[in-house]
Amino acid sequence: NAVIGRYKLSVQTTSSGSSSPAILGTFVLLFNPWSSGDDVFMPNKAECEEYVLEEFGIIFAGNKNHINSFGWNFGQFQGDILNICLSMLDRSLNYRQDPATDVSHRNDPKYLGRVLSAMVNANDDQGVVLGNWSGNYEGGKSPSSWTGSGEILQNWKKSGFKPVRYGQCWVFAAVLTTVLRCLGIPTRTITNFSSAHDADGNLRVDEFYDASGNHLDRSADSIWNFHVWNESWFSRSDLGPSYSGWQVLDATPQEESGGIYQCGPASRNAIKEGDVDLDYDCPFVFAEVNADCMYWNYEATTGKKTLMFSKSTVIGQFISTKAVGRDDRVDVTIDYKYEEGSTKERDIFKKARKKLGLEDKFDPTAPTPQEIDQKPDISGKFKVAGPLEVGKDLSLILVLENLQSDAKTVHVNMTAWSTVYTRRPVHEIRKDSISATLSPKEEIQLPIKILYTEYQQQLTTDNTIQVTALCLVEGGIQVLVQRDIILDNPAIDIQVLGEAKVNKEVDVEVIFTNPFDTELMNCVLQVEGNDLLRGILEIDVPPVKASEKSSTKFKLIPFETGHKHLLVNFSCDKFADIKNFKMVNV
Repeated sequence: NAVIGRYKLSVQTTSSGSSSPAILGTFVLLFNPWSSGDDVFMPNKAECEEYVLEEFGIIFAGNKNHINSFGWNFGQFQGDILNICLSMLDRSLNYRQDPATDVSHRNDPKYLGRVLSAMVNANDDQGVVLGNWSGNYEGGKSPSSWTGSGEILQNWKKSGFKPVRYGQCWVFAAVLTTVLRCLGIPTRTITNFSSAHDADGNLRVDEFYDASGNHLDRSADSIWNFHVWNESWFSRSDLGPSYSGWQVLDATPQEESGGIYQCGPASRNAIKEGDVDLDYDCPFVFAEVNADCMYWNYEATTGKKTLMFSKSTVIGQFISTKAVGRDDRVDVTIDYKYEEGSTKERDIFKKARKKLGLEDKFDPTAPTPQEIDQKPDISGKFKVAGPLEVGKDLSLILVLENLQSDAKTVHVNMTAWSTVYTRRPVHEIRKDSISATLSPKEEIQLPIKILYTEYQQQLTTDNTIQVTALCLVEGGIQVLVQRDIILDNPAIDIQVLGEAKVNKEVDVEVIFTNPFDTELMNCVLQVEGNDLLRGILEIDVPPVKASEKSSTKFKLIPFETGHKHLLVNFSCDKFADIKNFKMVNV
């Protein structure tokens, strides 16, 4: 239970009555998950290896229909990282306000986890990373261009501790993973798909649409395609043994807690059991995985809002993390909540609402029971008819079905917008309206084609398009049909040519095929990998002609044995950040 940090070691020798101290040097004391008395003790050795010693990770992204992943270089044991982590502690608001008290709490992982969740974002304290979700990243690096934490932490120090531009949720989570693993606290990244950002603390997320089907920015609430946070492993002496184990920390600046942008530690067991009255920030994390969604139509001229539908099973799906010792995805949804739609899950939701005092309070913004029970006359969905790839036209089918035994006339207003992964609309791509009459019980299919030339200039680096159809049924209620579509970048392949041995050169080839009928310009390949090369290698790749294959070769001289990971990132004028990684056995 000693305070972590830098210690000075000296020895005192006494001879014939006079004593003289000699300084032997300094050492840094860390948390020790291998020691059974430590707050961070983790009995499983393989988990200690993964969550403290492993310098490579996989982060999951995309959306619930289309999970993708990319490698990340945590690099917690490289060069200057430990010094930078210690200086983060000395730059926190807590240290600046009261150094002695702050240092005396540095034996407590829950204290440090909370302080560091604030220090990783730039809000309040000139922390490490500045967030930007606008889709425009001028004046910095786009969040999707980073491949590791080392460059970010080094840049922060080199600039005299000015926030590094720019990050989004996975960047904050990855940097926090690096810092906590470096200090000896077992930590991993967690991705939650369809993640709620409940700004007003009512465990409900409201989304508003206008009559044309445009997603309106009327509510501070939002549903992100995915959100990445951290779990760290330590005991909760403040709450009791049943709340020990994995604790949620979130360094993404979403809502203030205690007056600053920090979040956690929230006990994962407390979230699952609906114990939202426990420290810290449990209601916010509970809402991220459990909130109910309300979709409203909003009439700007009258200010009237009409509930289109509500769903209690949308939020918190496919909660994912990397497997221990393997490069696979593990689903941990069941550790956050009971099975969706089960009575137990609904009971926990009611328990949480009750603890927050939401059950008894009249909420004027809540839908009425009549609104919730109303039944639509038609149903609809978007089907994908063709490849979902950047550079190809996007073919969709809007399927509408008449659920009634009399004919229905439907007016459909459709929009397509490019968005960032938080589903924030950035550029309008298309706007259409069509009308159709459906015979009783009839299903019709309306083909929709969005050309590459239409969306090419509008796409953000997230490659995400949100299509919305607002269907107005004559004499009935409105039906909202929506789909978030992620377009895949072309693939990139890595080949290690020969056996990798310590201090011996080995050739690596990176192969990329241009799927376009035009030449790709400004091609750059970025390569990094702990113990395989020092720093980041940047290679200018010659222009790649239409449909041609490009091959780039470079040499590595590995300097450590073991399983190492090489990460590559390819960008050009038509694509940003095509990533891949390769395990290299040295």
